[in-house]
Amino acid sequence: MKRIVTLTLNPTVDKSTAVDKIVPDQKLRCETPKYEPGGGGINVSRALKRLGSDSTALFPAGGATGQRLQELLREEGLEPHAVPAAGWTRENFIVVDSSAGQQYRFGMPGTPLTAAEQQQVLAALRALPTPDFLVVSGSLPPGVEPEFLVDIVRWAHSIGAKVVADTSGPALQRVIEAGVYLIKPNVGELSKLAGVEELDSAGLADAAQGLIGEGRCEIVVTSLGPQGACVVTRDLVDHIPAPAVKKRSTVGAGDSMVAGLVHALAQGQGVREAARLGVACGTAATMNPGTELFKKADVDKLYQWLLDTMPQDRAAA
Repeated sequence: MKRIVTLTLNPTVDKSTAVDKIVPDQKLRCETPKYEPGGGGINVSRALKRLGSDSTALFPAGGATGQRLQELLREEGLEPHAVPAAGWTRENFIVVDSSAGQQYRFGMPGTPLTAAEQQQVLAALRALPTPDFLVVSGSLPPGVEPEFLVDIVRWAHSIGAKVVADTSGPALQRVIEAGVYLIKPNVGELSKLAGVEELDSAGLADAAQGLIGEGRCEIVVTSLGPQGACVVTRDLVDHIPAPAVKKRSTVGAGDSMVAGLVHALAQGQGVREAARLGVACGTAATMNPGTELFKKADVDKLYQWLLDTMPQDRAAA
């Protein structure tokens, strides 16, 4: 069985609630809040668990919120691998305005991770059994420079691990310069990586194959939101539509897509099949409120729809 490790440098406890209507300058009566573990790689591990894949979730944690984060993960059947940190783990806050059906997401920056703590994270990563896939996902906390991720990618290369990078901005730019296995940018992020102002649907494949041709990655899965995704390799271009569903929350949709991709690839499935599972997972996550991620039954139904409507043996787009 393939070993999967997820790395989350800026984890969080997600706190979500709902109010009848958001009105300024008034005391708003909230529903009982729900607490869930969060942060890019942590959400990927949570989603992998629902798909039937084991993974090791590595992250720094500090303070009472860091302890709570670990408890929440254990409640979901995951064994956290936490590296002690001095600063308290951050909380994010999500509020749904029930009258308008609108969601408001408040993301906190997180506490700084010192140079010494960064080295402890790297040491903990090196001490784990050698992973086949290393998922580096989420934002960087204060104090962490993109160069730290480059060190991690180079280490992964030295042990033969495939790096899946789902981050953004300078961090994404630096890790692909070091070379990774798979990236999942949105259209805006892919435009920046390709050095162009704007990309239309026709230019997506060319931009992605340009990155692949330069040796920056092997697979590019561009997230198109409600339009699905475009998966590109050196020899493949495939556009996958997102099934139409009633959207209740977009929290964790991107992480769910990554989990579907990694789960399928770790099972030895092809890139097209992996991309379809990724889209099914990401779409299923939008069907649930707050930070619930997806239900496996929804994934199975959407995945089967994609297989039925878009046979994998069709000619590449």
